[in-house]
Amino acid sequence: MKKLFVIIPSLFIAFILNAQSSRVPEIVKETFENQYPKADVQEYDDLLVKVVVKFTLDSAEMKATYTNKGVWKGTDKDISYSAVPTEVKDGLSKSKYAEWTVRESTQMYLPGGANQYRLRVKKNDLQLKYLFFNTSGRLLRTSITL
Repeated sequence: MKKLFVIIPSLFIAFILNAQSSRVPEIVKETFENQYPKADVQEYDDLLVKVVVKFTLDSAEMKATYTNKGVWKGTDKDISYSAVPTEVKDGLSKSKYAEWTVRESTQMYLPGGANQYRLRVKKNDLQLKYLFFNTSGRLLRTSITL
C-alpha cells in the first residue's frame, strides 16, 4: 500500500512533465511563420492550453499567443511610455489612476485589427494594476497584478 502512495504521485508528476515538454503543434508554427515571415523566433513555449511565441521583429521584442489549434489570440510588444500615444496618456491623466506611477507599457495587437495599450501602474507596494486602453484613450478595463 505504501508503494502505491509513492508510485501514483510519481507517475502523475512524470505525466505533467511529459505534457509540458510536448512538441509545439505544427499548425501553430505554420500560422506564426505565415503571420510573421521576417521574425526571428527566440522560443516556443507550450503551456498546454496555449502556445506563446517569443520573437524579435525589427529589433522589437514581442510575444504572440496562439491556441493549440493555431488560432492567433494576440501579440504584445513592450514599448517605452514615451512611445504611448498622446490619447492614451490623456486617458490616464483623466482617470482615477492619474497619480499612479507607470511601470511598464505594452502595445497589444488583437484579432480584427484592434490595438490596445496595457499600462502597469503602481500606487504603492500593495496597489499594482494593469490598465487597458483603446487607441482613443478610453479605459476599457483593469486587472490586479503582482
